[in-house]
Amino acid sequence: MINYLYQEQNWQSQLSDLITDPLELLELLQLSPEQLLSGAILASEQFKLRVPRAFVGKMSVGDPFDPLLLQVLPHHLELEEHPGFVTDPLDEESANHIPGVLHKYSSRFLLTLTGACAVHCRYCFRRHFPYQENLPKNDDWLNIQSYLQSQAQINEVILSGGDPLTLSNRKLAQWIERLESIAHLKILRIHSRVPIVIPNRIDEELISLLKNSRLRIIVVVHSNHPAELDDFTCSKLLQLTKQDILVLNQAVLLKGVNDSADVLVALSHQLFEARVMPYYLHVLDKVKGAHHFDLAPRQIDLIYKDVLASLPGYLVPKLVREIAGEKNKTPLFGIATF
Repeated sequence: MINYLYQEQNWQSQLSDLITDPLELLELLQLSPEQLLSGAILASEQFKLRVPRAFVGKMSVGDPFDPLLLQVLPHHLELEEHPGFVTDPLDEESANHIPGVLHKYSSRFLLTLTGACAVHCRYCFRRHFPYQENLPKNDDWLNIQSYLQSQAQINEVILSGGDPLTLSNRKLAQWIERLESIAHLKILRIHSRVPIVIPNRIDEELISLLKNSRLRIIVVVHSNHPAELDDFTCSKLLQLTKQDILVLNQAVLLKGVNDSADVLVALSHQLFEARVMPYYLHVLDKVKGAHHFDLAPRQIDLIYKDVLASLPGYLVPKLVREIAGEKNKTPLFGIATF
C-alpha cells in the first residue's frame, strides 16, 4: 500500500523524483528482472517510463499482474505493428491550427500547455504527439486570444497536454487570467491524471486559484481502477469538491486492467465516496503501441451491460469512442460491431 512518506512531501518534490528505470520499478515491487521480456527496454526507449513513487506505493508488491503496474510498465508487445493502430488515431494534426491549440468541437477549445506528464500511461493516445513543436510560447497568446475572440460560439476551454497540473501554480494562474479576459468564455475544464498519481498536487494554493476564478471550473481526473483511489487520494479530491469545484472522472477500458464489470462498479462507488462523478468510459483509441490493451466489441458490450445492471444511472459512465473528424464522442453501448 501507499508509503505514507509521500503524503508529507510536496508535489514538486514528487514530480522531480519520478521512476524512469524499468529495472528500478521491478526492484521496488520485488519482481524479477525477467518480468521485462525481450523488447521491453526498447519499448521504454521509444516511450519512456515515467511513474511517481506515490503511485507505485499503491501497487501490490510481488504481483506482476497488478492492474496499476500494467498501465505503466513498458511491454515488448508495444513494438508490434497492427493494422489500424497508428500514431495519430484521432487525426489531431488536422485540428492543430495554432501551436498549443486543438479545435475539434464547435463550442470547446483545447489548449495543450505542456508536453510533460507525471506518468506515462502505455495506452496514451498522444504518446506520439509532437509536443515540442506545439507548445505555446508567451508570444503565441496574442494569436490564441485573437482566435478565441473571433469564435464567439466557444464558451469552454479545456486545458490538456501533457498534463496541465504539472505546471506551477504561477504558470497556471497566468493562463487562467488570460482566459478570463475573453468575455464569452464561461467554463474552464482541466484534464489531469496528476491528482490520482500525485494527490498532493491538490494544495491550498491550487484550490484558491480555482475557486476564485470567474470561470466555472471543472476538473476531470483520470482513474481506471479502484486501487488508485486510496483514502488519502479521496481526501484530496474531496478538498476540491467541498469548494464547489465539479470533479468528474474518465476511464479507459483496458484488457487485463479493468475489463470486468466488478472492477468498474467498484471504481464508480469509490469515486462517489470522494464526490467524483463517473463521466466517460473510453474504448481504447487505436494508437500505435497499445494493441495489447484492446478488447473485442462483443466483450465490451457484455461488460457494459453488467455495469448498467449493477449501478444506478447516475454512477454509470458513458461508454464512448472518439472518432477522428466527428463533432462529438460516439456512444457505443449496444453496437457490437463498433
